[in-house]
Amino acid sequence: MTQFSRFTGRRFGFLLLPLLLIIAAGAWYLFDPGFRAGRQPMTASENLPQDAFDRRVRDYLVANPEVIVEAMQNLERKQREAEQSEAQAALAAHRDELLNSPESPVGGNPQGDVTLVEFFDYNCPYCRQVAPAMAEAEEGDPQLRIVYKEFPILGPNSVFAARAALAARRQNLYPQFHKAMMQVSGAADETQVIAVAEKIGLDVEQLRTDMQDAAIDTEIERNLALARALRINGTPGFVIGDEILRGATDLQTMQRLIDQARKDQNR
Repeated sequence: MTQFSRFTGRRFGFLLLPLLLIIAAGAWYLFDPGFRAGRQPMTASENLPQDAFDRRVRDYLVANPEVIVEAMQNLERKQREAEQSEAQAALAAHRDELLNSPESPVGGNPQGDVTLVEFFDYNCPYCRQVAPAMAEAEEGDPQLRIVYKEFPILGPNSVFAARAALAARRQNLYPQFHKAMMQVSGAADETQVIAVAEKIGLDVEQLRTDMQDAAIDTEIERNLALARALRINGTPGFVIGDEILRGATDLQTMQRLIDQARKDQNR
């Protein structure tokens, strides 16, 4: 997964700390012998000076650090469950846009019975890493349909490459351009993009003209919004059936989810 996703995870961890302290203070009350004995718990404002209250909370946390660990684990688990629930609801709400947007390039068998959707960035090393597995999945399954979602989140070079890819579709060379870009080493900048375009036989002058079409920028913005709704914050991201995968995966996982999606459709 990209550095953006790892940063998001770290930031979320920092945001948890104040809440954890509140939970820990509550845990001190719950586990305080006087509280368990049934007497009314004292409050910092009424019966205990603030500094004494702070010391007792600190002493409890030092003596029972597992409370913080357990609280953090529970909060993270609940957060994951909530995000997964929201993502599944978004998947149901946006399924038609996800699978059938006329502006999204389609590969594999356009009439296939199972669709694999990939969100990717041409400057993402993990997207390049998973590209051979994508190719094998396509070659090994004549009924697999692939929807490509340009998701340029790694800077201006990525946006340029995504716009060029969508413009290449207008010359009926999107699959060739996409696969060649996934084999690029180093930065996928303008120089690399134009070199790939020339290599696969694109009319570069026409490509540059088509890249200025506002419809291309609209498609990219739509993909960004769709990814946010599905909680796909990094690249690559995949949707197969009812499953959302975030981060790089392997061929076996892809095939297992494709098989499961096919079984689900035949029920």
